[in-house]
Amino acid sequence: MKIVKFFKNVSREMKKVSWPKGRELTSYTITVLTTVAFVAVFFAIVDLGISQILNLFF
Repeated sequence: MKIVKFFKNVSREMKKVSWPKGRELTSYTITVLTTVAFVAVFFAIVDLGISQILNLFF
């Protein structure tokens, strides 16, 4: 019976959530993808630089 009560509470709380509208969701998605791409490129460049430095010494 606890599981039924749990899911009723979850359902009640989910109705209180303020879900983003289509335009907000698109904006948030673009922001996340841009940030992930930037971080990936940044670390790729850092990794390449460290690899080049290590290749000079070994």
